[in-house]
Amino acid sequence: MPREIVLDTETTGLDPESGHRLIEIACVELDELIPTGRSFHRYIDPEREIDPEAQRVHGITAALLAGKPKFGQPEVVEQFLEFVAGASLVAHNAAFDRGFVNAELERVGRAPLPDHRWVDTLMLAQKRFPGMYNSLDALCKRYRISLAEREKHGALVDARLLASVYLELSGGRERGFDLAVANARSTATAAPPCYGPRPRPLGLRSTVAERLLHAAFVREALGAAALWLPRLTECDNL
Repeated sequence: MPREIVLDTETTGLDPESGHRLIEIACVELDELIPTGRSFHRYIDPEREIDPEAQRVHGITAALLAGKPKFGQPEVVEQFLEFVAGASLVAHNAAFDRGFVNAELERVGRAPLPDHRWVDTLMLAQKRFPGMYNSLDALCKRYRISLAEREKHGALVDARLLASVYLELSGGRERGFDLAVANARSTATAAPPCYGPRPRPLGLRSTVAERLLHAAFVREALGAAALWLPRLTECDNL
């Protein structure tokens, strides 16, 4: 599986076409579905106000963004493009993040990231769990992924959580198990299993009186031809 980048963004509002901007972008690198420990994270000066509704969701204020770089500065756009170069981009409701990222790239004269590079975990979840609620929170709870560090929607925290969800949606744990089973089979010897000596039969645990009652019941219910009667009488020479 090629290198992949799990990406999340926070914004000033919902629609880049109406002038809303990125204020935070975070990326987590995966190799064979496993986080490598490499990440990219920037807060960005959006050069505009933040909608109150958006601020209530992510908690990012204009004061926090004061003095942060603008998207077009090298420490954002150049380092972001270098970090994601050649990788697939994994996002939850990818159309939203793609729209904002590409709007920012176009604003500074850079080529947009094409649709074919994006993997939408929301679409994957809807195929896996049709008709169910498939937000990031819901998927984390479904897969028992801890939300302890998530008080608000922060891009870096959400990217890390999404990486864990993407592993589950991609069958990552099952793939790991299959590989372990395959390795175990490949290293197994062809020698037949060795069994220990057969233990002696256990002694009778019923009393003589109980066995007499049972034999009498068999004779009465099934008659003298009952198949088990000889075995019963053999136990005690009844």
